[in-house]
Amino acid sequence: MLAAACTGVSCGQPSGSWTTARPVHGYRVVASYPHDPDAFTQGLAIRDGQLYEGTGTYGASVVRRVELTTGRVLQETRLAPELFGEGITLWDDHVVQITWRNHQGLIYRRADLTQAGSFALPWEGWGLTHDGAHWIASDGTEVLRFLDPETQEVVKRLQVLDETHPVRYLNELEYVRGEIWANIWHSDLIARIHPDTGQVNSYVDLRGLRPGIDSKKSQQVLNGIAYDADADRLFVTGKNWPTLYEIEVLPASTGK
Repeated sequence: MLAAACTGVSCGQPSGSWTTARPVHGYRVVASYPHDPDAFTQGLAIRDGQLYEGTGTYGASVVRRVELTTGRVLQETRLAPELFGEGITLWDDHVVQITWRNHQGLIYRRADLTQAGSFALPWEGWGLTHDGAHWIASDGTEVLRFLDPETQEVVKRLQVLDETHPVRYLNELEYVRGEIWANIWHSDLIARIHPDTGQVNSYVDLRGLRPGIDSKKSQQVLNGIAYDADADRLFVTGKNWPTLYEIEVLPASTGK
């Protein structure tokens, strides 16, 4: 059994002691780019070479378009001060953003980031992605919800498991090559999840990327996955990180 991959959060259960036999991938940094260290990153997406980011905290939450190579903010819309922004996804010509405990989702026009609509979110919002047919949302538990994009109604719930163990604290999400990838909160792990069974196929261990912790930014954790399907490029960052990384995921190893 491979315990090393699950140090700190024990594969998504901070109080647990179980380990995993799932394959674990390392990584190689392909390139690094500047990232706003004041951005409390909650959602990340990329299209047409431009990065989209949703940030959190009350009074400072935004949705923005960012120049990839420089980190320069090209356009930004601030949320109302009572809203705490969370995950985002790109859907057709829109950016969809969910909020944490405000029970509200927001829809923006991608062209200018003006708000085009809103919808009810009866649970905590954490991460958001889509599989081409459904929006997929996390709420910090081991359950993912699949939503109808037209009605925003839940059409499917998926429990995420490592064999028989629930994998909790699923945070920012991205759909990558037919899998749901999820940051596990307060860990350096990304879980690669089968979208039909909910089983974790493998983990990506990103230890070593996290910057030195700023005592004023104690939540400075890995949180942000963006997959450029057109160019087959993968980007990751974290809350208040000064760097965005393009990475290559290496072949997996196992503890067996």
